[in-house]
This record gives sequence, structure tokens and C-alpha cells, in this order.
Amino acid sequence: MAGKVEGAAIGIDLGTTYSCVGVWQHNRVEIIANDQGNRTTPSYVAFTGAERLIGDAAKNQVDMNPINTIFNAKRLIGRRFDDQSVQSDIVLWPFKVIPGLGDKPMIAVTYKGEEKRFAAEQISAMVLTKMKEIAEVYLGSTVKNAVVTVPAYFNDSQRQATKDAGLIAGLNVMRIINEPTAAAIAFGLDRKGTSSGAKNVLIFDLGGGTFDVSLVSIKEGIFDVKAIAGDTHLGGEDLDNRMVNHFVQELKLKKHKKDISRNPRALRRLRSACERAKRALSFTAEAKIEIESLVDGIDVYLSISRAKFEEINMDLFKKCMEPVETCLMDANMDKSWVDDVVLVGGSSRIPKVQQLLQELFNGKELCKSINPEEAVAYGAAVQAAMLSGQGNAKLQDLLLMDVTPLSLGIECFGDIMSVLIPRNTAIPTKEEGNNFSTAYDNLTSVDILVREGERSTASDNNLLGKFVLAGISPAPRGVPKIKVCFDIDADGILNVSAQDKASGQKNEITITNDKGRLSKEEIERMVQEADKYKWEEEEHKKIQARNALKNYTYNMRNSIKDEKIAAADDRKKMEGAIESAIQWLDSNQVAEAHEFQDQMKKLQTICNPIIAKMYWGAGAGPKIEQLD
Repeated sequence: MAGKVEGAAIGIDLGTTYSCVGVWQHNRVEIIANDQGNRTTPSYVAFTGAERLIGDAAKNQVDMNPINTIFNAKRLIGRRFDDQSVQSDIVLWPFKVIPGLGDKPMIAVTYKGEEKRFAAEQISAMVLTKMKEIAEVYLGSTVKNAVVTVPAYFNDSQRQATKDAGLIAGLNVMRIINEPTAAAIAFGLDRKGTSSGAKNVLIFDLGGGTFDVSLVSIKEGIFDVKAIAGDTHLGGEDLDNRMVNHFVQELKLKKHKKDISRNPRALRRLRSACERAKRALSFTAEAKIEIESLVDGIDVYLSISRAKFEEINMDLFKKCMEPVETCLMDANMDKSWVDDVVLVGGSSRIPKVQQLLQELFNGKELCKSINPEEAVAYGAAVQAAMLSGQGNAKLQDLLLMDVTPLSLGIECFGDIMSVLIPRNTAIPTKEEGNNFSTAYDNLTSVDILVREGERSTASDNNLLGKFVLAGISPAPRGVPKIKVCFDIDADGILNVSAQDKASGQKNEITITNDKGRLSKEEIERMVQEADKYKWEEEEHKKIQARNALKNYTYNMRNSIKDEKIAAADDRKKMEGAIESAIQWLDSNQVAEAHEFQDQMKKLQTICNPIIAKMYWGAGAGPKIEQLD
């Protein structure tokens, strides 16, 4: 339900490799560029001996500082350390991941000479903080509310963990929505009112670290998700890994007989080069890789053809087609009924992926009309405007109907999975089961184990959480009547309750920490840590601004000794401005960064034109003329 909130509400695509932020303004979505002028920001966080870097600054120094630069944190969020996917990723990452309390994966880095450990939620919170700051600079005001997107196949724990990350970043996460659903909003909004009747749209979202497929029916502003499928551990990073492994073997066996598999810095430089080559292969038949002094002073010159790239990744490309067929099957829809196939995510640009997808749909032309990197943030910004009541009439009648990614139920006697909410059920939803009882005589309590998954054997599915229903009146097995209720809210967050009908005894759970979700105390501690890091960064900016002003002031004082400053008025003007700046510095050692910057601009306004005349003569610049 839309309701007015304080300030602008933003939409954030929290990506595995790149993130993006948008806001509804001037009756349209504005995708906001960061301080480097880029509309997407690397989801990287780096720790150096002096400071913490986020985004472009972090990625730009990753080759020099690989073990303290964190990326792909999204692949850890909401998972356990012993998960197979976590273990397979750890081998490929230069930074250290270790088990924490409750088997929670923790990232260990060296920061200011000390080892620091961070949960994936904290790293994601740092990226969210960066996106929040990008929006605040653009809007000129504080941002508190946001809609954040997640992969459609994120389970309950991963969604909860993403909300926790938002909380740590100081954001009120108004809604968690699925990435392909957000992309469907971006696609459908521009076409609203241009066609009559429902259109079936398949969103093919292949990003850096996750892959989702959604089948959405769009009719007159209603976005009805029919089915979703995907893989939370498949994306462009996996293609990069294949290339890295290919070249590591080539260097070891053919080229230089050098094994770089245990050299984090060399591997990181090779990975960066492979990522650039992968992008180039979407437009050229061959890509060159040139790395100076990769190992032992050896310059490396490599090349890879598009055909070779496709060969080493063909099984992954084909794997991308399986969820498409699953999605169609779950929606009971023939592929001929799909009106548009929309490409989303940077990796969807790969020609072989597009070829296989087009062949699957019998040569149907793929839709490339929306920006694959920005579409998800666009849709999130629209949803944020709807929820905050800040959208215009164009958004008033939009309705989003999402679905559950996995079946939800409880474990029953005999290791049987009893499903209460089948996958692809529209949310929000509430389902009750009244056919439960005790498995033994005279039991006064039962364990309620909540699981998600598609296997008939309960233990093969993910355990989300458990609680005990006590106070049951003793009776023969099968006599007590127990009601179990599953309630999923609009964010996809699950609440489960169980009640003994005879005694009225009841217990319930909001799925929290069996999959490693943070406790309230841990979140509060991490919020305090986030504030500490923000304060440290402000102090660092303050020192940089003060030093810049100090250096410029004394450079200018040396400059006025130059005989080229002939005009007495100019010399006197500079002397006065410099003396004033020095006195201000002496009196304002603890000023804020922006105050030092203001003083710098004030001094530059006076000094720069005079210094320019020293070199170019009178006037605004060099005097040149065009010869006949």
C-alpha cells in the first residue's frame, strides 16, 4: 500500500559484480551516476593501511592489493560456510574466508595493521552505503528509504540477510523484490497503454554472479509473475574463472612454464585481464591479453578467440537454457505463447548465449531495447516511488504480483516433506494445514522443522528454522489436532505458527538464524561499526582537504617571490589572500572537510588567474592566431 514517506525513496540493484541506483524524479526514473561519472558502481570493498575504499576506487587498486579487496560478497550472503557453493568459491578468491559462529562465513582482511573479520552482510552494507551516498549527492538531501532487489531464486535466509545489510547501512528497506520482476517493470512501463490484452514476457537475467528467469504476464499495469527459475551460483564470474583456469594451464604447460596458481597478485591481474577480454569477445572475434611483469618479471602476451571462449564455457551456456525450459513448464506455457524475450544483465550480451536462447524460441527476435545493466535499478526505483506515494498518475494503477521461488513446508514423521506453499505461489500469501498430529502416544510437545525445496525427502531440502510446540494434552497418536500456518509477506519473508486446537497452545517463528542470519545484537554492533568506519573516512577526507589547502597556500607563497609577477597590485592581492588563508588554517585545525575546500576555492579564485598570467601573459589564456 502506498504511503507518503519522508524524503525521496530510491531503488537499488545490489549486484554481485556491479550495483546501480535510481530514483523517480521529474515523472521518470533517473539512473544516478557516481562520483566517477559511471552509472554502475563495482560491488568492491578494499581495506588498505590507511583507509577503506568502496566502488571504483576499490576495484582500481585490486591488482595491487588482492588479499584485502573483497568482491562477490553477495555469493556468501545468507549461506553457511560448509555450503558446497561457498567452498567452491573460496578456492578462487584471493581474500580469506573462514568459519565464524554458527558456521557463518566470515571474511578476514588486514586493516590498519590489524586483522578484521566481516560478515557478508557488512560488506553488502558498505556497498549499499555507497549507493545511498551517490543518491544523496545527486538529490542534495538525506535518503532513508529504499527498495532493494535480489535474485529471484534467493531463499528466505538470503532475503533476510539482504534486509539486515540495508539496516546496517542506515536504510529502511521498504521492499525486497526479485531482480527479473524489477526488469519486467522497466520493460512494461514504457509500453504501458501501447498494446491491448496481456503480453507474456520472459525475462532472461544473466548477471555477474546469479542467473534468473521469470515469466511475467503484463496487462494494463498489472505485472503478474507466472513462474520463476534460475541459479544463484551462475554468472559472468564463472565464465571468468574458466578463462583464468585456461590461461593458468597454458602458462604452466606451454608458454613460460610458470605456475601462478598460488600467486594471489598474479591471479588477480590475470582475472582483471580475462574480464576485459570477455567483454571484448562480445564484439570481436579475438581478444588480446597483455600483462607486463606478471610473474618473475616476465611480460605475458596471450590471446583467445571467441570460438575458444565458447568451447571452454559451452556447458555453462547450455546450463543457462535449462531454467528457461523449467520456467515455461512451471507456468504451463508453450514457448510459442511468449510475446517478448527480454535480455537483462551484462552477461546476456554474450553472442553464444543469445544464439542458444534464440534457437530455443525458434528464431524469435530477442528484445534488447532496455539497458541490461540499468533495467533492474529502474524497476526498483519505480517500485520505491509506488510504495512511497511519490509517483505520478502513470504509476497509480501499477500492481506487482510476485511468487515464491521454492516450495515451503514442514518435516513430518518418516522424513516426509509436507508442502504447504508450492513454489511459484503468488505472494503475499497465507496457507493453513489442519491435518497434523502427534506421531507417538502421549506426546506433550512436537518439533516443527520448516524446510524449503522440491525434494520429497525432507532432509534433502534446506532447513530454514525450527521451534517447539509444547503444552499438548497427552493422547494416543493421531488424536491431537495441530494447525500449522505459513504466512509470507510482500518481501517474501516467512512467518510460521503452530497451534494445538484442544489446549489452544501456540508457538511461532519468523525464520531468522538457522541459516546464519544476524541476531539483533549483532546487527546493532555492525551498525555501530559502520558509523565508526564512516567517521574514520570523514576524518581521512578532512585531513586530505586540510593538507591540500596547506600545500597550495605555501606553494602560492613561494610563487609570489617569482619575478614574473610584475604587477604590484597582483602581488599585494596574492599576499593578502595567502596571509588570510594561513591565519584561517592556524585558527581552524579541526574544521570540516567542506570548510577547507571552501577556503581552497576562495584562494584559488584569487591566485590562479595571476599565476596564469605568469606563463601566458595578460588575458585569459595563450594568445594564438590562425595563419592564412
